[in-house]
Amino acid sequence: MFLQRVGNRGIRLGTVFDRAAARHPASPVYLDHDLDIAPQLGRRLTLTEIADLVDDFASRLWAARVRPGERVVIHKSDGFDISLLAYSTARVGAVPVLLSPKLDGPTVARLLARLDRPTLLTDAAKLADSLPAEVFELSARVLTAVGEHPGATPLASLAGVERVAPVTAPQDGPALVTHTSGTTGLPKLAVQTGITIQARCRPQSVLLAPVGRHEPIAVHVSFVHSRMISGTALFALRGHPMIVMRDDAPEHAAELFSRIPPGVIETHPNTLLAWEVLADHPARPLARVRCFSNTFDAIHPRTVDTLLGASRRRLPFFAQTYGQSETGAICARTWTRRRRGGSDGRCVGRTFPGMSEVRVVSRDGRPVTADSPGHIEARSGGQIVTYLGEQERFEGQFSADGWWRMGDLGYRTRWGCVHLLDREVDEIPGISSTLALEDALFTRLPELLEVIIVPGAGSAPVPVVCTRDDRPLDRLRWQRAVRGLPDLAPPVQRRLDELPHTATTKVKRLELARELATAEEH
Repeated sequence: MFLQRVGNRGIRLGTVFDRAAARHPASPVYLDHDLDIAPQLGRRLTLTEIADLVDDFASRLWAARVRPGERVVIHKSDGFDISLLAYSTARVGAVPVLLSPKLDGPTVARLLARLDRPTLLTDAAKLADSLPAEVFELSARVLTAVGEHPGATPLASLAGVERVAPVTAPQDGPALVTHTSGTTGLPKLAVQTGITIQARCRPQSVLLAPVGRHEPIAVHVSFVHSRMISGTALFALRGHPMIVMRDDAPEHAAELFSRIPPGVIETHPNTLLAWEVLADHPARPLARVRCFSNTFDAIHPRTVDTLLGASRRRLPFFAQTYGQSETGAICARTWTRRRRGGSDGRCVGRTFPGMSEVRVVSRDGRPVTADSPGHIEARSGGQIVTYLGEQERFEGQFSADGWWRMGDLGYRTRWGCVHLLDREVDEIPGISSTLALEDALFTRLPELLEVIIVPGAGSAPVPVVCTRDDRPLDRLRWQRAVRGLPDLAPPVQRRLDELPHTATTKVKRLELARELATAEEH
């Protein structure tokens, strides 16, 4: 089988920072926020200090009776310490289950119910403000990383406990649980092993190969995303200085990057879209960037052109990966200044030889083409091993011969490039690709910060638009921009913060369509 060919070597999350600190003890990690669990450390730490912090909190978890094989749900206020607590959990042989701080309390309770009474590691603010009282009944124990709450054990009360040796867990067993984006309903709990996490690091390492290890890497990725766990491990072991961000506001990024110029930037596509304004910033915060990288989703060509044009490096490049929480990266493509203008934003590149495979399967027996897209299916060494509590649903994602159904529609070119046209659930009759249509509108209207096309109550799809600084949309410019495009209903303008988003800043299209339909009814 394909997974056997990629090998069975795993990554041991619990000792990542020990090994990284042994190689690069003084390598810095810059934060744009204080760690809730250790504010005294400030915003410039070394890998040695982080290794000690992970060891400290692992020992506190052990003193709180967390044991190997147990599941520890980490759901606390946003910050890099979410990821660090995951490493601490792994250090005692337990399995971290990362739930986004953006999830509402009832959703957290529903996910806890799937986990057979795990340990809940949260904070006093979550218990007081959003989590329902039933989380105590659904959990074997409740621990607070910060603050105190009746019925919960504060980890602060265990400061100074004797340090314990790291536990070596089987690398083919569960090592990490993260949740899917939840764009189509209740998030699914995706299980990875040490082997699959290691496999996810390999494509990332390939993309970083042209980048020197002295280059600082700025990361703004959801702290509960699997990419944050594997990416941080890889960056630390390579010895890159890291800039870890919680706030992606453009002015904040400009100030931070002016003080600590990154050589690599990795973040979600929507954040890069918002950072287009930095290209014209007088401080030139993007001038030293050698590599821009976005995670798991196709990006608009306008954004690529703008960001590459902002770099003053001789040969900057833009690396785009395509994948999902269940597979890790399966395809990638790169842009340079020579290969950018007019590029097809629907092309998500080629597979990683020996690490991933892709095929596109016809839906109706006709040959798969741009006009007749098929189901994109994949196999990768980084595939999850199950959905917790939903094994039947997990098995239903596989085709009869063992390929994973990505839930996307597309085709392959004669050169082997994969083109992503739409999510299956977002396909709109009469529109060959809503994503390509959105690309066209972004290119024609630079003032757009977001445009999402969803089904409407009438015959024409509805474009929902957000503009920079919430300026009113120029309707005359809009009419010119949609010439030659499929018929669309009049645009609906919203503020960006009014749109429903996932933890990784993707717009929940189905939820947005329902909101518009409800508004029309009233």
